[in-house]
Amino acid sequence: MPLLMDPQLQPATESGWRRRWFDIVFRHDTRRSRNFDLVLIAAILVSVVVIMLDSVARIHARHGALLHGLEWGFTLLFTAEYALRLAVLRNPWRYAISLWGLVDLASILPTYLSVLLPGSQSLLALRILRMLRLFRILKLTHYVEEGGVLVGALWRSRRKIFVFVCAVMTITVIFGALMYVVEGPEHGFSSIPTSMYWAVVTMATVGFGDIAPQTTLGRFITSLLILIGYSIIAVPTGIYTAELASSLREASGDASRLDRRGCTGCGLEGHDPAAHFCRHCGTTLPSATG
Repeated sequence: MPLLMDPQLQPATESGWRRRWFDIVFRHDTRRSRNFDLVLIAAILVSVVVIMLDSVARIHARHGALLHGLEWGFTLLFTAEYALRLAVLRNPWRYAISLWGLVDLASILPTYLSVLLPGSQSLLALRILRMLRLFRILKLTHYVEEGGVLVGALWRSRRKIFVFVCAVMTITVIFGALMYVVEGPEHGFSSIPTSMYWAVVTMATVGFGDIAPQTTLGRFITSLLILIGYSIIAVPTGIYTAELASSLREASGDASRLDRRGCTGCGLEGHDPAAHFCRHCGTTLPSATG
């Protein structure tokens, strides 16, 4: 059997209804398990649509009771599914504290909390996160490794980006304090933190316009800060691009030493020539000659 999202998640029993439902709920390589996942994803999509429609005042006024009933119906359905997942596991606590378990729990809690905290049901839009299961159903999990290259490049450039952020914060403090002195509270710059907010908005070239300089010197400083903003916007992008290019060169060098055998379980390619098992799911690989 292919490995699960966590290889330490094991069925509570080796036979009986728990084992049968374990295979349906946690496996993704059988007709019944795929149908279960597809029905679950359809229910998630419909429930998110219901939540979105309920947030529209006109629709809520006409069909609020119906939408509220549907919302509770989906919540009870997802609660039963969550309880089923816990019931079929040998160690349910391990799943409960995993990423998938927390996402499942977050998709049902807001409805129950809405009884005590009105308005919290809007958090039910978090159910859309459960759509990540689609990656497992369509066997796209090997693309996560490509995302790992992006994250790795970001992590390696963290020191340079930190220095850049420190420089931006220094400029923000300097220009914020300067504009507080030049413009003053009478022109909206009521404090240095408020002036720093203006500096960030100006340097990012967003320009909300809620605070604007009125004096000639203030406008000159603003123009200078806008030019500084344009000159530094590309800095973090350049840092990250350089690290990403380096990562891709390294990956391409490593890939040249890997064979192209595809795993029959998850479809992952690029294994070591001497490997006998898939590094992702553990399935036995085809022979190098076959």
